[in-house]
Amino acid sequence: MENYIANNRAEVIGIVRDELELSHEIYGESFYTFTLEIPRLSGISDNVKVMVSDRLLADMPLSVGDLVEIDGQFRSYNSYENGDNRLVLTVFAKDIRRAEKTEDKNPNSLYLNGFICKPPVYRTTPFGREITDLLLAVNRSYNKSDYIPVIAWGRNARFCKSINVGDNIKIWGRIQSRVYQKHISEDEVVEKTAYEVSVSRMEMA
Repeated sequence: MENYIANNRAEVIGIVRDELELSHEIYGESFYTFTLEIPRLSGISDNVKVMVSDRLLADMPLSVGDLVEIDGQFRSYNSYENGDNRLVLTVFAKDIRRAEKTEDKNPNSLYLNGFICKPPVYRTTPFGREITDLLLAVNRSYNKSDYIPVIAWGRNARFCKSINVGDNIKIWGRIQSRVYQKHISEDEVVEKTAYEVSVSRMEMA
């Protein structure tokens, strides 16, 4: 169990931005989701979904506007909505506590140790920046895995040219949210949010 926890470690600090919403119940334990606004150095923020057990909140009720620090894992699950299957990504809280405003701690830190499960896709942006898209399978207990979309830039993107499906890699980075528009029809466009990991460092395991 400790090995699986060590494969996937998320540490985030941010502000609770909406009311808790019941996600599901299992064996008498209720799980809730909410949006955590995590600041970037650039001044904008990432809005990340968090899942937390009612047992962690027994002595610490949450309200919109609270500043909290969360230790946990970045997990995925499949959601079936309107006949579509989509990958949902959340920070699964292992511990949650009140946070103090501090400038000396990274508010968004993630470490993953997993396996490449799709061929990396390398490309350049219209501005000439190199970028590679990866899908990383990270083992979890009870024979489960989390499938995490990963983006590598620059020299890390070039490094990805040498990796293959099945390779075991380690990644350090941050969780980011990205708003995009999806065309449903010629006249209808909906705004959606994608979640992924932006790599700051990576190496072969």
